[in-house]
Amino acid sequence: MSTWAIVVAAGAGRRFGGPKHEALLAGEPLWRRAVSAVEAAGVDGVVVVGPVPGGVPGGARRRDSVAAGLAHVPEGATVVVVHDAARPLASPRLVEAVVRRVGLGDVDGVVPAVPVRDTLKVVTDGRVVRTVDRSRLVAVQTPQAFAADVLRAAHEVVGPDEDVTDDAGLVEAMGGTVVTIPGEVTNLKVTFPDDLRLAAAILETEDR
Repeated sequence: MSTWAIVVAAGAGRRFGGPKHEALLAGEPLWRRAVSAVEAAGVDGVVVVGPVPGGVPGGARRRDSVAAGLAHVPEGATVVVVHDAARPLASPRLVEAVVRRVGLGDVDGVVPAVPVRDTLKVVTDGRVVRTVDRSRLVAVQTPQAFAADVLRAAHEVVGPDEDVTDDAGLVEAMGGTVVTIPGEVTNLKVTFPDDLRLAAAILETEDR
């Protein structure tokens, strides 16, 4: 099994206030931490998408950036891991877990997931419309692992007008089978500046 990883570091970071992949966590850029996690898991190669040393240019949307990364993954790769630079605390164990699960060959994709803890409500113009049943809801994370041929097909088959927030959405849209494994509560996504401070606090606690 040949496993390659794509680390997406091409976002503009509008909600963060600038390119968050460049933000430092314990003195190291977020994108470099994400790359270190997949490298430590023993992947055969890593393609970084974004304006970083050795990176390839990204696209206008996340799916476009992943497609740009896929173009640099060797045809012989059997598994592709897609990870976000904005998740700098994902552990190599989590990378290994998604790769191991998809490697069983009975599914097309694997995503880490954690239970939704908060009460969820549908709101229109500030007014609560209804409360959502959260019993079947999970929050998914990266790294996500896919059978390489299925991920390539999903990017080709699902029309360019359909946008998704993760690659599992593309595989689902073409009828592929995606399953979950337990994610990591500490694997937060850095979206706002406060998230970076929280990540630093988590990292400091883990290092003690």
